[in-house]
Amino acid sequence: MVEALADGAPRVALARGVLTQAKQDLRRFRRAQDPVGREMYRDVYSWVASNDFVWPYSFLNVCEALDLRPDVLREKLLEETRPGWYARSRRLVLKLSTPFGGSLPNVLLSRSSVANARRSREPVLAH
Repeated sequence: MVEALADGAPRVALARGVLTQAKQDLRRFRRAQDPVGREMYRDVYSWVASNDFVWPYSFLNVCEALDLRPDVLREKLLEETRPGWYARSRRLVLKLSTPFGGSLPNVLLSRSSVANARRSREPVLAH
């Protein structure tokens, strides 16, 4: 457990290496299409998401050995590997709006402005 990590610099260096490898694997295999790559991604993702203290080099024990906050690090590592709905939606709108000369975001924006104005009962000025 953590006591096993606390007794020397080589063990801390190994913990740092395990964490570095996990970070690289999350990025490398994020969009893997082959079965081996997808399995590698699932393995490292589940290692980061796990709350295991039993294995000496579990994510939580590695964080403790390196004096890192697991919740903050976990969020950062997993956030980097999956874009949120906003990022995906934004990319889609930008991709779709290119053939229209960028008018789609303006249409969406003006509709939300009209809806907001209706809710607030303020007059809407046409462009």
